[in-house]
Amino acid sequence: MGWQAFVSHRVVTPEGIRPGAVLVRDGTIGGVVDVRQVPADAEVHDFGEAAILPGLVDSHVHINDPGRAEWEGFETATRAAAAGGCTLLVDMPLNCLPATTTVAALEAKRAAAQGRCRVDWAAWGGVIHDNQGDIEDLATSGVRGFKCFLVNPGIDGFTMVTEQQLRTALPHVVRTGLPLLVHAELPGPIDRATGTLGNADWSSYPTYLQSRPDEAELAAIRLMLSLCREYGFRLHIVHLSTSQPLQELHAARSEGLPVSVETCPHYLHLSAETIADGAMLCKCAPPIRGRDNCERLWRGLADGTIDLVATDHSPCLPAMKRLAEGNFRTAWGGIASLSLALPLMWTEASKRGFTLFDLSRWMAAEPARLAGCDTRKGRLATGYDADFVVFDSESEFIVTEDRLHYRHQVSPYLGEILRGVVKATYLRGNPVFAEGKFPGQPGGREYTVTTTAHSGS
Repeated sequence: MGWQAFVSHRVVTPEGIRPGAVLVRDGTIGGVVDVRQVPADAEVHDFGEAAILPGLVDSHVHINDPGRAEWEGFETATRAAAAGGCTLLVDMPLNCLPATTTVAALEAKRAAAQGRCRVDWAAWGGVIHDNQGDIEDLATSGVRGFKCFLVNPGIDGFTMVTEQQLRTALPHVVRTGLPLLVHAELPGPIDRATGTLGNADWSSYPTYLQSRPDEAELAAIRLMLSLCREYGFRLHIVHLSTSQPLQELHAARSEGLPVSVETCPHYLHLSAETIADGAMLCKCAPPIRGRDNCERLWRGLADGTIDLVATDHSPCLPAMKRLAEGNFRTAWGGIASLSLALPLMWTEASKRGFTLFDLSRWMAAEPARLAGCDTRKGRLATGYDADFVVFDSESEFIVTEDRLHYRHQVSPYLGEILRGVVKATYLRGNPVFAEGKFPGQPGGREYTVTTTAHSGS
């Protein structure tokens, strides 16, 4: 196959944004060159002013397949990802049945993904109260790291871990060299706060916010930093919602601890002051906090204390949101946003003086590094997979159901005006989303260290 050249006035490279052409052959980037260096016989695709960014890597997604595909499955999740400019999803281990806590469960997931994915995927393994003996086997079998909860996740088949159970598991995690991703909330502060809310109105968002105090996250992160210092494992804090630990996290990094941090679009776009009573679609854990806190999270991104942004795309059956009941205590938590993450982030980032270069670092390069995929994913550079997104950063659109593309068309963002439109998404040089459609057959596969393993899935 000959060269293809994808041309734009704004190509987002690891070195910066510049005019150029992304040369592609056999699914791989051959170089990012000046337009005058494009081979004469190349097939040229000129996107003009629309930017070319590396395909996004979403390192925090709940696909729920196998077992709960009626919530979301590989077909719909990867379709939404393609529409959002994302070319690699890393699936969380807890909402599928069986949970990805054994090699057998990982193989069941691979079977469920076979021939159904429009973008690439990989899996996190789980650390629960009694699977210490499975951790190293899961690593050998290809998971990208491990996820644990310090608080009850509220899902059958995936238990939280106590400090003592973590201490039993951590030597195994250390031997794998893989990161441990932690839902960092401790039950004590949550239980104490909830205990004071006996007669509170649970249709009110402030009631829910009081029930998940900043202290739950702060205490959990302090515990994990202490364990990280003691055991030396790679620690990753998922979905940071409170700015209170930022100074301690920054100090831990300065000390040389191997810790990284993510936050999510909903914590950077929404704020507690604007969430109406009964707005169940805004329930997530940890919760969306106040406007001042949101701005401090943005400062954490600016100074590098927060490394990356991932969606925590966490869909469920609409009935589980208890929309009619309007009870924040009983509604399922989680916000689905796979197809909207890039415009959500650009809407907010562009207001604050950030660039597409910043977005590509937060949403492509750094998530790829976390998941150990950064030798082939997350940047437009020679030898990398030709995964990229064509993004019209100047256009605006209204969020409507037909733009969501995941399984259940519910979203807290419906009706909002967002800035930035995904025009097309390419996986290994082939279009997987273009002008609102999904051309071709599903060609996504599991990311593994070798390009051949599981290549059909």
